[in-house]
Amino acid sequence: MSHLNEHGITHLRHVDLAVPDYDVQRRFYTETWGLTEVGTDGRLSYLAAEGSPEQYVIRLRGGDDKRLDLIAFGADSPASVDALAARLGSQGVQLISDPAALQTAGGGYGFRFFDIDGRTIEISSDVETRQHRAVEEGEAIPVRISHAVMNSDDPNRTRDFYARVLGFKLSDTLWGEHMGEMMHFMRCNDWHHSLAIARGPHTSVHHVSFEMRGLDEYMRGTGRVVRAGIKKIWGPGRHNAGNNTFSYFLDPSGNTMEYTTELEKIETDQWHPSVYDIADPMTQDVWGTADPMSELIARDSFNDPDKGVFVAPPV
Repeated sequence: MSHLNEHGITHLRHVDLAVPDYDVQRRFYTETWGLTEVGTDGRLSYLAAEGSPEQYVIRLRGGDDKRLDLIAFGADSPASVDALAARLGSQGVQLISDPAALQTAGGGYGFRFFDIDGRTIEISSDVETRQHRAVEEGEAIPVRISHAVMNSDDPNRTRDFYARVLGFKLSDTLWGEHMGEMMHFMRCNDWHHSLAIARGPHTSVHHVSFEMRGLDEYMRGTGRVVRAGIKKIWGPGRHNAGNNTFSYFLDPSGNTMEYTTELEKIETDQWHPSVYDIADPMTQDVWGTADPMSELIARDSFNDPDKGVFVAPPV
């Protein structure tokens, strides 16, 4: 299908976070959020989604600093990995590592680099898949990682980097009269977005989203997290751009995590990105069940300035 990524990037694999409150976070992601710990290595925890063939979708690392360690994307072949590394190098992008055998769970072949905001990005192919299963009716646990949204103080520059250098395509944009372009939804496959760039005061994680089996499971999961006393920022509701449901929560470290379901698939190259005005209540929540988006809600997902900018993670 010609609308797939021109450089062979296939999908979002995992998001790796460093957290000072490692034990608290491990409990949150396993007991409350519904991920499965599939391995540990010292103060590293590998967390899988039961319905996903990925080895893990979140990696937690206990550390002094809260930071994004990296975002990992899959590639279709070692040749694509090599070609992309050469392309990035020729465009002046700072490589952290050259393509090589990976030492992480599932092995594979990949490399790391800094994106234009200083996030560590990994591209890999040939990672072994994990034994996974169909999530059953009524089972309110994540099926897979859906997308990652990152804050940038120059979201148009970041959008252009991912489009020009990595071949991501723009799906839609959110716009506000006072702030201009607020969020760009970017795709590397037929999901409406695997990555989005939000306007924020600094580089940081905006949110990480997890796909649930369906509406019932999404609502059951939302209720479970609410009952666990976790702060709900926004939702439940349904966005216009992407047509997906949303319930946003703050994890114990202050990173925003989302349950979603029914994210739109784009199955044509003839897609024309729309610009949605955030002042229109239908833009934010077509159901009208969530509180209107406000500065207070937005500020919760600005997060702390990321201490990992242009600093490669130790592992």
